[in-house]
Amino acid sequence: MLSIVMPVRNAAVTLAVAVDSILAQTHRDWELIVIDDHSADDTPALLGVMADADPRIRVIPAPLPGIAHALQAGCATARGEWIVRMDADDLMHPERLATQLSFARNHPGLGVVSCRVQYGGSQPGYAAHVDWLNSVDSPETISLRRFVESPVAHPSVMFRRCLLESHGGYQAGDFPEDYELWLRWLDAGVRFGKCPESLLVWNDPPNRLSRTDPRYSIEAFYRTKCRYLARWIVSNNCSNRGLLLWGAGRVTRRRFDSLEFYGIGIQGFVDIDPKKIGAHRDGRVVISPDQISDSPRPFIVIGVGNRGASSRVADSLLARGWEEGRDFMLCA
Repeated sequence: MLSIVMPVRNAAVTLAVAVDSILAQTHRDWELIVIDDHSADDTPALLGVMADADPRIRVIPAPLPGIAHALQAGCATARGEWIVRMDADDLMHPERLATQLSFARNHPGLGVVSCRVQYGGSQPGYAAHVDWLNSVDSPETISLRRFVESPVAHPSVMFRRCLLESHGGYQAGDFPEDYELWLRWLDAGVRFGKCPESLLVWNDPPNRLSRTDPRYSIEAFYRTKCRYLARWIVSNNCSNRGLLLWGAGRVTRRRFDSLEFYGIGIQGFVDIDPKKIGAHRDGRVVISPDQISDSPRPFIVIGVGNRGASSRVADSLLARGWEEGRDFMLCA
């Protein structure tokens, strides 16, 4: 059996369509655990009707306000070997459960199985994010690109329930609960995979939490990112080589300030702006790409955030014979 965990809050407008997409699944052995996060609209009444109509649907109240608490409560009552995430404003393809379960059985070393998603919105910037997300499609790439952005769409995943006991589940705090969980599990060695099929319509309403809640701000993402990036740098002995941050602008420097809180010293900065090269920022010199030593090689954190810029930097290092994950890491 699969346990579908779906937190809801004031979802009366979209709930029926989302649940209908679950009822239409070709894989029938599932339970749907809906956690009502203190809804103030018609959501509780709709859920009552749905639960009465299908015994596979269970409705429980969230113990405390907030999605992390709701997810914790839903996962705690799940009975399946695999927990499937779903949101109340998204749509499952009819073959989603069957396809992801088959993929998991064919790849027994995976702890988390995601899928490609179809963007259900109209924001060009978020559409570009979905394109990137769909391109990060192998366990190796997901691991390498974990510090760019969240490498899987939260409502697209299914994961082994035993991971909650081994590595802990969702945590509540001033950070994105899903990204923190993925980084923690990847740090613990959990392997993530992604089905090549697009199995979820990932909708982007203007009131979604990632647009309105400070826990999903850019600053919160970078604080979370730097915490686990620092752990990765230490475990891979990268700081012993000297660490450079590619991107000397004030915004980039501030985003990675917390690396030093975790004991990772940045020795200098790399930039292509001739006005910055040779200058000092935060007491450290800014050098050009041509001034980076090839022997010995420092380790480079690529932190430039302009769309496409970090990929161009990575391509330039690859052309010099540098290796991603050994000599540099994309982090923006």
